[in-house]
Amino acid sequence: MNFTDDPVYVSMMLSLAIVLGIYMAKTPLGKKFGAALIIILLTAILANLRLIPSASNSIDLYKIIFKYVAPISIFYLLLNVNLTSIKKAGFPMVGLFLIGSLATTVGVLLSWFILSPQHVLGEDGKVIAGMLTGTYTGGSLNLNAIALEYDFQEKGILYAGVIAVDNVITTLWIIITFSLPALLSLLWKGKKKSKVKNVTSNATHAKEEFVNFNSLIWLIFLGFTAYFVSDIISKFLTQIPSILILSTIGIALAQTKFISTKKGSRQLGLYLVYLFCAVIGAYCELGAVNELKEIGIILFQFTSLAVFLHGITVIFIGGFLYRDWEMIAIVSQANIGGAPTAIALAENFNREELILPAILVGTLGNALGSYLGFFVVHVL
Repeated sequence: MNFTDDPVYVSMMLSLAIVLGIYMAKTPLGKKFGAALIIILLTAILANLRLIPSASNSIDLYKIIFKYVAPISIFYLLLNVNLTSIKKAGFPMVGLFLIGSLATTVGVLLSWFILSPQHVLGEDGKVIAGMLTGTYTGGSLNLNAIALEYDFQEKGILYAGVIAVDNVITTLWIIITFSLPALLSLLWKGKKKSKVKNVTSNATHAKEEFVNFNSLIWLIFLGFTAYFVSDIISKFLTQIPSILILSTIGIALAQTKFISTKKGSRQLGLYLVYLFCAVIGAYCELGAVNELKEIGIILFQFTSLAVFLHGITVIFIGGFLYRDWEMIAIVSQANIGGAPTAIALAENFNREELILPAILVGTLGNALGSYLGFFVVHVL
């Protein structure tokens, strides 16, 4: 009997991966990786063993998690943010993120001239290059914007192949960025982290306190309400992404005394981030890349080289300017994976002061990604 189409079964398996990931992260070995990375690896294994759906046979539950759960998780985490906590972290991250976006663009162009993927992909190669530039600057929103402009989504197998390769590379880059700070600190000694010890979030002193029922009912209501309101406003202010509006609502509420008395928003937001990470792992489908054969190989090589060049650029420029390896890893992840996975890194590194900057640069990527993607298509 096949349960993989049953959303209750899949929810159970995702929840189990989160439980196992959190407990494994408490072990001496697991502490070196963190819960988010372990959860991604667990669900990637489950998906490739076909115990849960993957990208090629995705179910509505995954789409719901991407569309609703990820943004609401950001909202909950922002309820802990005191604006003064980003004075030192904000500007370096924005500057480095812009450098990372340009590095992605240059990386895609260099990969094009090094590997000449057009010999296999034909005229579609230019569109794919633009799609990859968009997604590794601002996420899948930009990838789909470029695909729709050129009717690329109608090329079913090739479109699915690009998505499959993107998912695999994104997952691999998450694994790499989790490990980068420890490795780079051995090779190139980092500078002292920005001091924000005296400037804390609303819930820092109580972050280990359990959520009470009164707080829970308010937090759930506020989460749904903020999402609904931001979605309505974005329909009138079409130039402003709904995630930016949702973030603004969260930041504004975080400064109020009412929210500061509510316990558990950090735990609730973190759990939803873990749920998002679980689906990211499930989307890492190695078989889908292999099935494309020659096209899959060139797509994988092209994408891998572009992301590698991005990473090398961000590491060297970030190293010379700041040498805060954790911040650099978070910035790169905001480029390649987007705000939710960047938040997971910030939480894993215990850098709460970098959560809001990670969200802001992720939103900036949404704004830049399409422009840079169309620029690459035009240039090629």
